[in-house]
Amino acid sequence: MSNGDRRLVIALLLVSAFTVILNETIMGIALPKLMDELEVTASAAQWLTTAFLLTMAVVIPITGFLIQRLATRTVFMAAMGLFSAGTLLCALAPGLGMLIVGRVVQACGTAIMMPLLMTTVMSLVPASSRGRTMGNISIVISVAPAIGPTISGIILHFLEWRWMFWLVLPIGLGALALGMLRLQNVNVPRKVPLDVPSIPLSALAFGGVVYGLSALGEGHGGLGPALWALGVGLVALAVFVARQVRLAPQGRALLDLRTFGVRVFAVSVVMMGLCMMALFGMIILLPILLQKVLGLEPLQAGMLLLPGGLVMGLLAPWVGQTFDRIGARRLVIPGAVLVCLGLGSMALLGAGSGVWQVLAGHMVLSVGLALLFTPLFTSALGSLPPHLYPYGSAVMGTVQQVAGAAGIALYVSVMSVRAGALLGTGVPPVEATAAGVQAGFLMGGLVSLVLIGASFFVRRPPDAPRP
Repeated sequence: MSNGDRRLVIALLLVSAFTVILNETIMGIALPKLMDELEVTASAAQWLTTAFLLTMAVVIPITGFLIQRLATRTVFMAAMGLFSAGTLLCALAPGLGMLIVGRVVQACGTAIMMPLLMTTVMSLVPASSRGRTMGNISIVISVAPAIGPTISGIILHFLEWRWMFWLVLPIGLGALALGMLRLQNVNVPRKVPLDVPSIPLSALAFGGVVYGLSALGEGHGGLGPALWALGVGLVALAVFVARQVRLAPQGRALLDLRTFGVRVFAVSVVMMGLCMMALFGMIILLPILLQKVLGLEPLQAGMLLLPGGLVMGLLAPWVGQTFDRIGARRLVIPGAVLVCLGLGSMALLGAGSGVWQVLAGHMVLSVGLALLFTPLFTSALGSLPPHLYPYGSAVMGTVQQVAGAAGIALYVSVMSVRAGALLGTGVPPVEATAAGVQAGFLMGGLVSLVLIGASFFVRRPPDAPRP
């Protein structure tokens, strides 16, 4: 394959991945408007986000098998075809039920796209220049979810909610058409055994954990069902892990967990999970602070979050190039410190805080995350032998979804407990909400201390890992 063909494949996958990942967080600010127009309750509307996360968590573990068993072009067509079909369903949906179905179909395509992108990049790009390309992938992973609320706020300010899908649909269809015409296969499909019992086990495990955490964080369904789902998910996860460990030496594992036997991969994945907790927790708590405490409109809140997303996007290519020169440690250590400082500064925000204080804390956190994402992705996957790339990509995608749901659950649960306790003592609602948000960010800052400790163990992988 020529260099031009390689660049076309990677560019097409990057644009497609950015488009599909953007939809993961685009619904947050839209939920109040959808509740009014569709005449549904908050707990029912939350399923638009929960169903998306749940489907992602169920489908991603299977992608390691799909990427090896099917040609690159076939997998891409399936991903963008599902995403485009789901987007059309959402745009045409007459009510909440069809809208949720459309979100589920969208999520199926999204879940396939990210592991496909990372596996393809690891196969096509030489180790000496992977940092630069992974920097572009970091734009997809971090910036797309971060600016989702901003784009949603802008669209809802000028147009009705269906335009969130009508505006995305031509991009999805365009990528699908270009892939049909120009995308080349970069892999050689091989017959990989499929362990059928692992599929329902995986769905029960990751689906139960993500649903339980999401239900705890978003407050729908009640505490009892959420804890039951989380408990069932954890038990199924233990059985799933035991089965994968037993089947891996035979080459029959659905998700080969021998990736965790590589220390750099294991440390990087743990750090990536903590980063996603910080990112999704921030995406949830900051709009609450801006709208319910500081009294901003959705459009204003969305625009205030835009500079941080842009900073992550602008820094990502530079971070990738710097990684290629100096390695991971001199990037991830200051990045971890900045994430901790950013979350800590947000724990000081309250009803009397100025907008510039919110912006400053958000920018510090965004710079820290930008310094972390690219080195962690590159170090994690680059430390694996090539035959484990598909499984490593699937593991990282699964961890991101579970960690995102865990971040939402942790931050919002702490916020709710603190705010509820203060409301019971007669504290005004605005002050109680502000104190709850502070408690949520303080918890995030304490958890992020682990990032600083783990950052000293990240290494740049060798240029040519051996199978």
